[in-house]
Amino acid sequence: MTTSTTPRTGDSYAGTLALTALTPIVWGSTYAVTTEFLPPDRPLFTALVRALPAGLALLAITRVLPKGKWIGRAAVLGLLNIGAFFPLLFLAAYRLPGGVAGVLGAVAPMFALGWATVMLAEKPSGRKVVAGLIGVFGVALVVLRANAQLDTVGVLAGLAGAASMAAGTVLTQRWGRPDGVGPLAMTGWQLTAGGLFILPLALLIEGAPPALDGRAITGYLYIGVIGTAAAYWLWLRGISKVPATSVAFLGLLSPVSAAVIGWIALGQALSPLQMAGLVIALAGTVFGQMAGKPKPAAPEQTVPEQAPALADAR
Repeated sequence: MTTSTTPRTGDSYAGTLALTALTPIVWGSTYAVTTEFLPPDRPLFTALVRALPAGLALLAITRVLPKGKWIGRAAVLGLLNIGAFFPLLFLAAYRLPGGVAGVLGAVAPMFALGWATVMLAEKPSGRKVVAGLIGVFGVALVVLRANAQLDTVGVLAGLAGAASMAAGTVLTQRWGRPDGVGPLAMTGWQLTAGGLFILPLALLIEGAPPALDGRAITGYLYIGVIGTAAAYWLWLRGISKVPATSVAFLGLLSPVSAAVIGWIALGQALSPLQMAGLVIALAGTVFGQMAGKPKPAAPEQTVPEQAPALADAR
């Protein structure tokens, strides 16, 4: 049996969105951590270290394993959200300028609207489509450069990664969770399944792991614990409580966060056009939430008590 994922209203809905928004904000720090702390040119090893240790740790903490049909479902979700998404994300990042890769990632909400139509029979509203286009335009202003060059493999990888993550987000809401299984255990299942998919690829393509110094270990710990285990737990928790398409729109915050972190921590200047793009991307994110917020439930009507005489007559 599967738990339902009924969207909530009111303060609970807003609070869930706020907590879930921490995930893409943290993901935005991945670029700075990767460039400043991690060894270069090891995308698959980084994806592996990001996923598998965190997944195994969560399995040890929760001590809950998938059973029955959930063995296959956990494998599919792990492949979409982790095993395919991480390598495609890094492949795009290595073959494309960061700006182009960021814009391709910002297309994920549009993919989510399409997947929701197929998997959840949700007709995309015009407001959400407009919100997605606004978000992509804003991110493009923030991260694109006039001299950006396109690489066919990189572009296809970026689009495939965005589609994979969007499909995993929508499918997670469609399937829900087994009774008695929390989002922490589900996170462990997906990270482990995705990490096991990446493991042979990393060994075959990149060979033995590189030597790690204290700085690299610190970076990997941050990405694994904060940027993956905690962040994906919040992400899956959010999907279980609000519409998947609304959660997908929060992904627009990731390139915005990366730009702000680069500006504050790395001294990367932001032009007036980029600042305008930040505002537009944030507007697209907010508009996407307004278009997806469920209406407050009607107050419950109470049936008036019957008079004693009528009760006795019955």
